[in-house]
Amino acid sequence: MKNTHTNAYNRLKNFLETKMRMSHIYQPLFIQELLKSNGSITLEEIANAFLRYDKSQQEYYAHIVKTMPSKILKRHGIIKQKGRRKYSFTKEFNDITSEEATELIKLCTEKIENFLQKRKDTYNHRMRNFNNLSGSLRYKIIKRANARCEACGISAEERAIDVDHIIPKNKGGSDDESNLQALCYKCNRQKRDTDATDFKKQKESYELRDNQCIFCNLKDNCIEIIAENELAIAFYDNYAVTKYHTLIIPKRHIANYFELYQPELNAINQLIQQQRKYLENKDNTITGFNIGVNIGEDAGQSIFHVHIHLIPRRHADMKNPKGGVRGVIPNKQKY
Repeated sequence: MKNTHTNAYNRLKNFLETKMRMSHIYQPLFIQELLKSNGSITLEEIANAFLRYDKSQQEYYAHIVKTMPSKILKRHGIIKQKGRRKYSFTKEFNDITSEEATELIKLCTEKIENFLQKRKDTYNHRMRNFNNLSGSLRYKIIKRANARCEACGISAEERAIDVDHIIPKNKGGSDDESNLQALCYKCNRQKRDTDATDFKKQKESYELRDNQCIFCNLKDNCIEIIAENELAIAFYDNYAVTKYHTLIIPKRHIANYFELYQPELNAINQLIQQQRKYLENKDNTITGFNIGVNIGEDAGQSIFHVHIHLIPRRHADMKNPKGGVRGVIPNKQKY
């Protein structure tokens, strides 16, 4: 029995010291909590243990404390603030006995439980995104943003990051990844408070097409679609600069790249990344890419429906490629 015990100890010790690869504190913390709990722990208990170390969540609730209950309790003379980060009862409540405190704690518990029974959606402000989206999709969006808020740039390690619907679900927005963005809780809240966008008109505008536009009528012009998502399309250029030269366009008829909506930019970038990976697997001679877009007649735009060029490049496909896209003005390419 002693030998079995020693082997188990050594195996766990060896895992912690040599085999464990850490991208966060979760593994050693999980093991630590199991050891403290005699080898068995609930999902809720381990989640609470994680929260003790999650400064972004602590900051979120610190903000709640400052903006909601502390103001009301101070107004009623129940608490006072000591410095920036500490609170206490006012002097009036210093003489409450331990028996009285026990009764009051019990009353607080009853109030909390009764409220939660009546208002089961109390924490929907934190759970809404989790309920609508799969964990893998949430991870994909946060990874796409490099675990930073896409509005202010703050890291997920400093502030909790939510996955937000750019066009809200209740305004007709979809769960397509082009309509999702990573926002910290502050930017997400401020967006709800200040954004007056007419989402109904914006959503309707996605359906805008021009019967005279070749890109709005790809099938009628015998152009094969090679990839698409909710808001964008990819197809090979009929006048290819190199083999597999691809055009990526928004489905909406719009001439100016700078007037695209963020979901359209997301959708276009998604297809650029998708096609880039596809072409690299399809053709191992591809060693680079040029990405370009012409905006306005003086910049060379000839079809006034936004289109982004994804041009595969290969070793020695031109004598001296230095300067790349600077070649739009030939005598400025070399420098």
